[in-house]
Amino acid sequence: MARMFRMGAGRRAANAFVRAGLALGLGERNTRLLVVAGRKSGRPMSTPVTLIVEGERRWLVSPYGERAWVKNLRAAGVCELRRGRRSERVRAREVSAEKAGPVLKRYAERVPFTRPYFDAKHTDPAERFIAEADRHPVFELTPADG
Repeated sequence: MARMFRMGAGRRAANAFVRAGLALGLGERNTRLLVVAGRKSGRPMSTPVTLIVEGERRWLVSPYGERAWVKNLRAAGVCELRRGRRSERVRAREVSAEKAGPVLKRYAERVPFTRPYFDAKHTDPAERFIAEADRHPVFELTPADG
């Protein structure tokens, strides 16, 4: 059974550390600060995220399930990705379970500390990830101006 995510003091501290690094342009190369308008308040909300990048295609994965940023992104449809002084506005389109499965598998392979939140093992075939894709939203990202 997959572990349930809880935002504890340790995770808050880790996120603060990652945010500070991202503001300086430091950290894992596919990590960004996701900034999206709150669906109720309209205020910008931010959280560190790790993208899956394959050539020109990019995906945003919620390994911990339907978090507030997922609901906000569904409502807004667009977000900003920040790293250092660079900021990029992108469109986000949620993908089907069939398209999400292979992306979730790559995510579990590349971001090991999130593996306990999946029932499928990173060595399992993509079909096992398709079966649990409804619990891990995946968004394909494209340029907002394109």
